[in-house]
Amino acid sequence: MHHRLITAFIAIALANSTFAEDWPRWRGPRGDGTWHGPKLPEKWPEGGLKPRWRMPIGGGYSGVTVVGQRVFVMDRQKEPEAERVLCFDADSGQPIWKHEYPVTYGKLDYGTGPRAAPTWHDGKLFTVGALGECRCLDATSGERIWSVNYLSDLNGKLQEWGFAGSALIDGDHVIAQPGGTDGHSVAALNRHTGKIVWQSLSDSAGYATPMIVTHNERRQLICWTPSHIRGLDSVTGKPFWQVPYEITYGVAIAEPIFQEGLVLVCGYWNGSKAIRLGAHPEHAELAWEENKFLRGLMSQPLYRNGHVYLLDKQYGLTCFELKSSTKLWDDDNQMTPRGRNPHASLVWLGDADRAIILNSEGDLILVRLNATGYHEQSRTNIIGFTWAHPAFAGSRVYARSDTELVCVPLLPE
Repeated sequence: MHHRLITAFIAIALANSTFAEDWPRWRGPRGDGTWHGPKLPEKWPEGGLKPRWRMPIGGGYSGVTVVGQRVFVMDRQKEPEAERVLCFDADSGQPIWKHEYPVTYGKLDYGTGPRAAPTWHDGKLFTVGALGECRCLDATSGERIWSVNYLSDLNGKLQEWGFAGSALIDGDHVIAQPGGTDGHSVAALNRHTGKIVWQSLSDSAGYATPMIVTHNERRQLICWTPSHIRGLDSVTGKPFWQVPYEITYGVAIAEPIFQEGLVLVCGYWNGSKAIRLGAHPEHAELAWEENKFLRGLMSQPLYRNGHVYLLDKQYGLTCFELKSSTKLWDDDNQMTPRGRNPHASLVWLGDADRAIILNSEGDLILVRLNATGYHEQSRTNIIGFTWAHPAFAGSRVYARSDTELVCVPLLPE
């Protein structure tokens, strides 16, 4: 009987917001668009979801990060011009601290504000500004611990739309992508000091956050640049393999995914490519490529049970087999409006076929995604137009636009 009570208590506790996962980095706890939160209803309540709080902020596409009772986001102020890192109380929305530094965007295209979501790790916050200012802050106080500039310190080169990849923590390293020539494309910094550990490659910077994968018990750093898909030794920066992929306008944006031994990248004008990793780190080959139905842009695809769910620029949310690229269905642009730059942030809820989606119109959508089709359950609007990735933490969603940050409970509080 005692064990049954403990089991029941754990089940109740896991459904409570206190025990649900935080959102410490870009794309969630594992960086793959999965979140183990409380069980959500099949439909939102009549009248939709109501914000717990709203706070005004400046412009930006930077996603939100939430750890414990703290919410982190970046924005840009125009007069005087500065990028800011902001920390708010998760319950009240009241500001806790702000950290700012001057910038001059000039003619930077899509110059609303920072693009990269802050990364929380071991009590520190790692941020990347649109012009390449990389900072390590004390997450409690906002005080600067160290800073490195992609251009002046790492010999990087600013891309047309600025720097968008979040800082990637790999052990004692921070992986950065300054995009410089002559061996200055990718860098590993000591996360405690900001000192350069290694630099490698000579490609321009992509907009996607690099990723670490493990294949045949060997870890690799995967980078998608405007000219290649590359695999490197994450410890030394030594190049393992490369697959050429010349991208129109350099729009290597959506972070790749790695499943079934395949690295999948999804491009806008140039379509999708799947690279199969081999028995040795240096072995990789193109498994397939497709440029008619599988053309993603900013939205990272989701994978489950052999199927990938990708927002295609023409047909909308599209399901296909990862191993073959065979398309199964599309939603005919139901999930989010078709346009020049369609976008939505897709996140799996637990291990079933349920997902939660924030589209570019600010609609929060409950769906089931499987091989049989797109099954929308409910939607409610929680914010205005946004390209920024929300954070799911506890039993709430935190979303931002160019003017505000909102906290919306997903369950009654």
